Amino acid sequence: MPELPEVETVKRGLNQLTLDQKITGGDVLLHRTIAYPFSAAEFLDGIQESRITSWYRRGKYLLAELMPVAPRKQENGIHKDQISYDSQKSWLGVHLRMTGQLLWLHPQEPVHKHTRVRIFFGKEQELRFVDQRTFGQMWWVPPKVEIESAIPGLSKLAVDPFVSEFTTKYLANKLHNRRRSIKAALLDQSVVAGLGNIYADEALFKSGILPETLCLNLQEKQIKDLRIAIIEVLKASIEVGGTTFSNFLNVKGINGNYGGLAFVYNRAGEPCRICETPIQKIRLAGRSTHFCDQCQK
Repeated sequence: MPELPEVETVKRGLNQLTLDQKITGGDVLLHRTIAYPFSAAEFLDGIQESRITSWYRRGKYLLAELMPVAPRKQENGIHKDQISYDSQKSWLGVHLRMTGQLLWLHPQEPVHKHTRVRIFFGKEQELRFVDQRTFGQMWWVPPKVEIESAIPGLSKLAVDPFVSEFTTKYLANKLHNRRRSIKAALLDQSVVAGLGNIYADEALFKSGILPETLCLNLQEKQIKDLRIAIIEVLKASIEVGGTTFSNFLNVKGINGNYGGLAFVYNRAGEPCRICETPIQKIRLAGRSTHFCDQCQK
């Protein structure tokens, strides 16, 4: 599943390629991809004649701010010059889930069999949502509708690791007295937004903490080191375009390169890059978990 660095990489690519271009239409090839509104026709009608002013990331969610190319007509005799553009701002939301990809392509490119939604930007470019496992979702949030009411998952997110509120004290409060493993806690989006299996393993290695350690047994210094490790690991992955172990591609269809730099993830049986002890792999919190039993205590 794409995690924070992969989603951030996609966001940056979309901000380079898609802004301020008129959305002229689209095609929904798999209707259940559209989570809100429940009508694919309403989704397409909502995004048409809009332009994307910016893409944002919240956890693993992508959010595009949409503004109308021209003020939309309103009833009750309101003249179009009296209509505020900002009052007609809407949102396009995307969650890639396990295998989702957003690809910026020429319309003449063959349509992949796993393509679920196409968004047209004139005759020269289109944005395709490709999703093999079909768990990905898209939303169009109309003007004046609270974005969290249309995309409920947003309200459950913890703070982002890159904001000032993500302090040692904040992380300690989230982990305080929890009788579960630190690995399981890090996978919880209400503890750290955007972190997933790959970077939880990497951050635990970098901070020297065994993944089975119970949260309530962590010392203050360990939590401080873990916070720093989370930020450093995520930044390192973003710098090389994320990780590709299965389906992840950026918007230009290019793989991420962090996989070759990983210290433990997907390296079971290989020598630790620090001490040369074979990397261990266990099942924890329903996920494969990789660690070095010499470097992590």
